[in-house]
Amino acid sequence: MSKKEKQDKSNPNNLEYEKKLWENGINYIAGVDECGRGPFSGPVVACAVIMPKEMKIHRLTDSKKLAKREHTTFSNLVKESCIGYGIGIASVEEIDELNIKNASRLAMKRAIENLPIVPEYILVDGTEVIDTDIPQEFIIKGDDRSHSIASAAIVAKVYRDELMAKLDEEYNFVYGWSKNAGYQTKAHIEACYEHGLTPHHRTSWKTINLFKK
Repeated sequence: MSKKEKQDKSNPNNLEYEKKLWENGINYIAGVDECGRGPFSGPVVACAVIMPKEMKIHRLTDSKKLAKREHTTFSNLVKESCIGYGIGIASVEEIDELNIKNASRLAMKRAIENLPIVPEYILVDGTEVIDTDIPQEFIIKGDDRSHSIASAAIVAKVYRDELMAKLDEEYNFVYGWSKNAGYQTKAHIEACYEHGLTPHHRTSWKTINLFKK
């Protein structure tokens, strides 16, 4: 097995979807993904990334398969290598008002709108349909199957983790957001009982019933 074959085997992300589009004359392809659908607190963050043609970052894959210490390194590599990226955020208020599914779509739409150039085609993780006139295709487990989506996913993940860490500092690290990113850990729930909820907690989540008297 050649060195190149070993590298490709170690990196499950490939350019299969992108290559089909390049072959049809489409050069500016945006991978889109979001982060923060499941947590009890914090916004949902989406990212759209346009990578250079044939560009592939070795070992970049679904962030859940990467060591946490590697996340920032890969996020920086994507931002340094890409043609452009955009971040979109849907607030806690929007999540409670619209529901998480629609808020995620809104965040992804905003991420696309914040790209420095308009993409010709969009590859979206999951099954979401984004409200845009730009042609799009959704890919289930896209962050593990498309390099463009994996690139967007890691940038969104790091951006949201850093945002939650800043909020954690503002609240004197009481809720442990820098560690749990807003998910319903035992320590997070106990902190809510002791200190109450904040404006950053999603009141539409079922978890809120734990604190109703």
